[in-house]
Amino acid sequence: MSGELRLRKDHDRRLRAGHCWIYNNEIDTVATPLGAFAAGDAVDIVSHRGQWLGSGYVNPHSLICARIVSRDRDHPLSRSLLVHRLNVALALRERLYPGPWYRLVHGEADGLPGLVVDRYGDVLVAQLATAGMDRLREDVLAALDKVLHPAGILLRNDSPVRAMEGLPEGIETGLGSVPDTLLVEEGGCRFATAAAGQKTGWYFDQAANRDRLLKHVAGRRVLDVCSYVGAWAVRATAAGASAATCIDVSAAALEGALANAARNGVADRVTVQRGDAFEALKALRAAGERYDVVVLDPPAFIKRRKDFAEGALAYRRLNELGLTLLERDGLLVTSSCSFHMGRDELLKTVQQAARHCDRSLQLLEEGRQGPDHPVHPAMPETSYLKTFYLRVLPTF
Repeated sequence: MSGELRLRKDHDRRLRAGHCWIYNNEIDTVATPLGAFAAGDAVDIVSHRGQWLGSGYVNPHSLICARIVSRDRDHPLSRSLLVHRLNVALALRERLYPGPWYRLVHGEADGLPGLVVDRYGDVLVAQLATAGMDRLREDVLAALDKVLHPAGILLRNDSPVRAMEGLPEGIETGLGSVPDTLLVEEGGCRFATAAAGQKTGWYFDQAANRDRLLKHVAGRRVLDVCSYVGAWAVRATAAGASAATCIDVSAAALEGALANAARNGVADRVTVQRGDAFEALKALRAAGERYDVVVLDPPAFIKRRKDFAEGALAYRRLNELGLTLLERDGLLVTSSCSFHMGRDELLKTVQQAARHCDRSLQLLEEGRQGPDHPVHPAMPETSYLKTFYLRVLPTF
């Protein structure tokens, strides 16, 4: 049984255009007090005039106080809707990917706000990020079991977003059994990553961008900064790079990078260096090291709009350091996963870094998150990853 959540006057346009988030200042709290709801309650969202806009769930304690899940009155959020949306999501991935290693559910873009599911063969790693999805935990697990029959499902409910939703954080097995190590196949290479590693274990969103790198690496020396378990470095050396160095602050991640290099027969060409990215790059510059390709794939430096100035400076500093290590005619591959750092803003920041180093750039290619991380056209928030491939022009 759903309650009703009524919007204030003229606050339905964005929702009618396809967006599915409702903010707490958009609610007519006189007609429908938020205090009448518990976190995760099912709701019908209606306009100021009472026109039905969709069904979803509410969290009165969150800035995003409700999310629309269905715009069909006959199919509200339920186990059967979960099964249907999972089948639709699976059909896309099976059409696009040769094997079962991808993001299966990408939240709002797959019609399941608050749910992320990554697939590692017969093991799934899921995040229930919102109170509404957390309330449906057993239905989510049952739906995943029905659609995919996995050997195990790991719940990575340790995202900071859960704290903002008033939810406890933790990692647990939701179904079956899950090994400590997850296996991934990407671009003909095999990788292992810890089930309790970063995020949901692997950065599937960069897979297509790593594909794009390969034509640039034959016979070249590569530096992989913020390498995690070495995906960029291992794939580059497997494609013919003469050598690759991984930099990461995590000793466990670098151990994983070396193991993945050995797993793919390139251990003799992959080395690691532990340290903070900024300090490690400064040390390499001081030592006179130079590389043909520098890959910068840092964590998000801008998590909130108010952090933009500080985060933009961090992106500029990191790119300046990376550029100083590039040989003539070198390639800078630089990424940002910060939604608040837009495509044009990132390119401007990198250009500023280049001019500060007295280097000139050509933008050769650019990438975004792969198609297993689809973008909701009405929700720019679902488009976050930018990756540029920039050639440093030789000077006379």
